[in-house]
Amino acid sequence: MMFNLRSVADTLKTFARDEDGTASLEFVLAFPIFMLFFGMTYENGMISLRHVMLERGVDLAVRDIRIGRVTDPSRERIKTDICDYSLIIPDCMNQLQLEVLVRDPHTWVAVPPEVTCVDRGDPEDADNTPNVLGNNQLVFLKACARFDPVMPTTGIGRAITKAAEGDTAAGGSYALVTRASFVIEPFKRENTGGGT
Repeated sequence: MMFNLRSVADTLKTFARDEDGTASLEFVLAFPIFMLFFGMTYENGMISLRHVMLERGVDLAVRDIRIGRVTDPSRERIKTDICDYSLIIPDCMNQLQLEVLVRDPHTWVAVPPEVTCVDRGDPEDADNTPNVLGNNQLVFLKACARFDPVMPTTGIGRAITKAAEGDTAAGGSYALVTRASFVIEPFKRENTGGGT
């Protein structure tokens, strides 16, 4: 069977000049790349927004203590205030871990750089920091919140999930950390005893 080279060449020229489907081809090639960049940008934006809101919550909660608005600060009260001010931390009371460290400036003990986060593999709250704070105490506060990636199958979300594989404490999440220090201004604790 013989091919006519001239008809094959004419067919190839016609095919090369044909512009039908060009837009579809460009869309098919460009859309996945565009969506990958969109997903990474969105995930990165959510990480930044969550971190800013966590810092805002800690700043406002600490400010309330510093100016004396909170008259009886405790670890649970601080945690509740942070969650109320942060607004966008999902399941905040269960995903936020606080370390409240009280230090005496005269017998200084360094604040450890490590931060304790919620252990999703162990639902028990392992925090043993003091709950009730008193007048004139120098307090260091470390707050760690765990978040699940918004898009765990693309870009940054997939990298976070992959990095957390095998880490039962993380459970596929990432941690955002913020720190603050403050001195508790003197407040009047209500007398709960029978004396005057």
